[in-house]
Amino acid sequence: MTRSVRRTRRTLQVTGAGVVALLALSACSSSDDSSSAKSDSSPSASASGKLSGEVTVFAAASLKESFTTLGKEFEKAHPGTEVTFSFGGSDALAASITGGAPADVFASASPKTMKIVTEAGNASGTPATFVRNQLEIATLPGNPDKVASLKDLTDSDLKVVLCDEAVPCGAAAHKALDASKLKLTPVSYEEDVKAALNKVVLKEADAAVVYKTDVQAAGDKVEGVDFPESADAINDYPITLLKDAPNAEAAEAFMALVRSAEGQKVLNAAGFLKP
Repeated sequence: MTRSVRRTRRTLQVTGAGVVALLALSACSSSDDSSSAKSDSSPSASASGKLSGEVTVFAAASLKESFTTLGKEFEKAHPGTEVTFSFGGSDALAASITGGAPADVFASASPKTMKIVTEAGNASGTPATFVRNQLEIATLPGNPDKVASLKDLTDSDLKVVLCDEAVPCGAAAHKALDASKLKLTPVSYEEDVKAALNKVVLKEADAAVVYKTDVQAAGDKVEGVDFPESADAINDYPITLLKDAPNAEAAEAFMALVRSAEGQKVLNAAGFLKP
């Protein structure tokens, strides 16, 4: 009799312990499910905090200063990311992209060069204009040759440099010259706007037709001269995510920064016009 009671008590104790254990497991499971639900319903801001890896941006040479600034701001806002830039003539960059060069973003200095990429099927979505840029004449500091107009550049005694016509800044310069019915024979055609400006900085040329943004970036190394014909040759700058971008999520976040009020403030301060 005593043995039977003891066995019954022992059985109840074991059963009771099992119930407690099951209740504990059930509580844990409920807690996990609740945590999971909270995680699933968390705001997208938490997802943006997970951005990481390298973002490769191919951008027109004239964007060098402003994009470098925005790249640093992006890396600071998203620890674990790295923005790598390839600056150059938009036509050369477009050729690299269509040739298979891996990149996430393309920012061109003209719709024409962007079209090379879109027609080849290398763009993801529709490119959007984010800034515009206007031409200016860059002369030696103090403007010793007294250049005051586009027509003054036709003086055969002046050494003038232009961007190659295949490059947006060169195409815009030719458009302004055609509108003015002027003919200009430069001493050289340069591969991008920075190369053209550098000829004046190094005093290898007396003047160059470049963008206002580049004159501003050069500071006191050159002097800028406005000319009214530049209003007929303002370039739109489109930007796009590239197809098969290695880091599409971070790339889209970088483009969002470029188009944001903060990004536009940096670009406008560099001399770019609003889109």
